[in-house]
Amino acid sequence: MMDAFAKLAYLLAAVLFIFGLKRLSSPATARSGNWLASLGMAIAIIATLAFEGVVQWQYIVVGVIVGSTVGGLFARLVKMTAMPEMVALLNGFGGGASALVASAEFVKYYEAGGIIPVNFGVAIMLSVVVGTLTFSGSLVAFGKLRELITGRAVTYPGQQIVNALILLAALGGVVWLVIAPHNWPFFIALAGLAFLLGILSVIPIGGADMPVVISLLNSYSGIAAALTGFVINNEGLIISGALVGASGLILTNIMCKAMNRSLANVLFSAFGSEVQEIGPGGAAGDRTVRSLTHEDAATMLAYARQVVFAPGYGLAVAQAQHEVRELADMLQERGVEVKYAIHPVAGRMPGHMNVLLAEADVPYDQLYDMEQINPEFERTDVSVIIGANDVVNPAARSDTSSPLYGMPILDVDKSQHTIVLKRSMRPGFAGVDNELFYQENNSMLFGDAKDSFKKLIEEVKQL
Repeated sequence: MMDAFAKLAYLLAAVLFIFGLKRLSSPATARSGNWLASLGMAIAIIATLAFEGVVQWQYIVVGVIVGSTVGGLFARLVKMTAMPEMVALLNGFGGGASALVASAEFVKYYEAGGIIPVNFGVAIMLSVVVGTLTFSGSLVAFGKLRELITGRAVTYPGQQIVNALILLAALGGVVWLVIAPHNWPFFIALAGLAFLLGILSVIPIGGADMPVVISLLNSYSGIAAALTGFVINNEGLIISGALVGASGLILTNIMCKAMNRSLANVLFSAFGSEVQEIGPGGAAGDRTVRSLTHEDAATMLAYARQVVFAPGYGLAVAQAQHEVRELADMLQERGVEVKYAIHPVAGRMPGHMNVLLAEADVPYDQLYDMEQINPEFERTDVSVIIGANDVVNPAARSDTSSPLYGMPILDVDKSQHTIVLKRSMRPGFAGVDNELFYQENNSMLFGDAKDSFKKLIEEVKQL
């Protein structure tokens, strides 16, 4: 009877997970989707504690208190600009937790000296490999996003061959430990190989591809959790892990399509390892860069019919989302139609710009995906690009020699005027110069984006 109640609770949790994921697909329903998924997880946890024969409650209580405290502090104290790093760490924690649970099961079998069934042996070893790889890879992603290590792709001769050999060695270790499980040194070596593979597989990926890496690591953490569910025979963990793994893979595929690149190209091409040199005057070669004053920019915006804001990671760095919203509200009061153009890979994680603008309470109906907004640019008077670079580079459409060629971009260059807010002429994460900067209908507004928007707000007030 208790087992039946547990399975029923896991089924209810699975239904809530699915509906929660469905509602997370839209900014308008994401909050309720998060609550539904959280409720499902609470039910799964309670069912596990109530029906799975837990006997040592003191450790669980301590874990809940410590974990809740740390999680609550993270949620309250971590700034929105650090959210990609936070997501990377959470992916790593999920993978690490799965690896530890699987390792505990291996230790239990090892100390008992009993035979490990083949199906459990495979699940244990794969959970350790995938979970440990996710943990170390997520730490590297965190370091890149936090700029503790270079965000550029780090490569060395024979890198792919080395990674392939490590992967083969790890798979060989899995097979050997399934056949001969009572081998503690081999188990430690297997975990070490997985840890090393996670580092070496993320190091050669540049900052421009971080949204793909984060969604892929998220999928890995789900797969590790599902494998651990098989290890401890917990249906709730299997279901939730499978959902996370599948949704992460789907999101990874969406990210790759948004860049018109395959997953293999993202993982193995070392995209962004080279940076194109920009001339000392701020322009490449003899091309001219036009700049304008805050007064001129404010006049252009105040008397426009339609203005489109195209945010990028620079907006997150400057923490200027509230100023953007304030300026947009002022423009709307003057009768200007305001929209926001969201590129799928703008920022450092999937949905980064949506989250950033939601913090500033930007209305959901003003956010437009790339496919929705691109037809609008031809009738847009002014497009304001805030820290975005590669996702608005026209070279992606016309320059076959560019590494960006073929990548779908926001067609901001088709607007009557474009204003780019940047600190300098430094290239984006792809390491290539932006053709938009030199077009006749473009003007640069140099400086910190937050300070620039504050000045634009003051100028518009005076018009």
